[in-house]
Amino acid sequence: MPVDMDVSDGDGIRAEARGTAPAALSVLDLVTVGSGRTATDALRTSVALAKLAESRGYHRHWVAEHHSMPGVASSSPAVILAHLAAHTSRIRLGSGGVMLPNHAPLVIAEQFGTLEALAPGRVDLGLGRAPGTDGATAAALRRTDRLGEGADDFPQQLAELTRFLDDDFPDGHPYARIHAVPGPVQATSPGGVQSPHRPPIWLLGSSGFSARLAGVLGLPFAFAHHFSAQNTLPALDLYRESFRPSAVLAAPYALIGVSALATDVEEEARRQVRAAALNMVRLRTGRPGLVPTPEEAAAHRFTEVERDFVTSWNSNVIHGTADQVRAGLDDLAKRTGADELMLTANAHSGDVRLRSYELIADTYALPKEG
Repeated sequence: MPVDMDVSDGDGIRAEARGTAPAALSVLDLVTVGSGRTATDALRTSVALAKLAESRGYHRHWVAEHHSMPGVASSSPAVILAHLAAHTSRIRLGSGGVMLPNHAPLVIAEQFGTLEALAPGRVDLGLGRAPGTDGATAAALRRTDRLGEGADDFPQQLAELTRFLDDDFPDGHPYARIHAVPGPVQATSPGGVQSPHRPPIWLLGSSGFSARLAGVLGLPFAFAHHFSAQNTLPALDLYRESFRPSAVLAAPYALIGVSALATDVEEEARRQVRAAALNMVRLRTGRPGLVPTPEEAAAHRFTEVERDFVTSWNSNVIHGTADQVRAGLDDLAKRTGADELMLTANAHSGDVRLRSYELIADTYALPKEG
């Protein structure tokens, strides 16, 4: 890298740990729908969670894209983020992530340009290369059954999206006269004034592909530790080894998603995560549904294979009292060296999820802000 290259310090990306937390803390919201609840209930919980996170010192609130899953109401992250922007004023909002192969890059540039206009300087664009659903649903989303092409073309799609966001296709390019609006083109129009902000791009991953790509491009990286724990350390090592300073970041910045649930009583945490694990059993066996209640999970007759899955799955969920969760998060931060921990609390009840984030904020003495 030339020594005079203009390298950013990661403004809008880097976050500082607050209180006594070992790293910056953030929220990953799956907008889960519990048995006996509606999508409206889930979305109201998301608003309450964003408000709580903002008032308790969490740095960002991301929404994940999933499709054809009755228990996850986050099929349209941009729509949800616009709603959350209307109910918050400081916390960063973003996608964790938008599954880029499901969409035309221009559409994503327009959506997130609109979000940036709604919440200037607060929007993150996290991108994944997986479909966020099963193959048949992915084919319906993409209008093609050639799904491998979407993942294989991810670097090219990413480059195209970046060009649209920056409005800098070279002369002669077929898209040179196409502009994502809202966007930089408005500043070049007569009398135009454009926001100085542009949503920073993050790459998301659960293996090495996006880790290496994020490193080579000098982008921030978010790893899905919450469902791919065995790959966490290799992926983070690969990201850091591959990293090249860029105009976006002078040094690597890695965030990891973490399943964490704190309750006032340890036994309650075990009941809640068992129900969430039953939901995953059903999903992994092609029977996705609403998140069951702890009572449903207690009454369920688990097969030996299901019991093994639940044991394995819950071994990666940090749960218990606030003190127990704090110890688990402290250990994870130390082992991974992650710059930021993005917590997802999977439970049937919205109230249980909200209480978990409050307990974690309290145990780390995160600031209470008006």
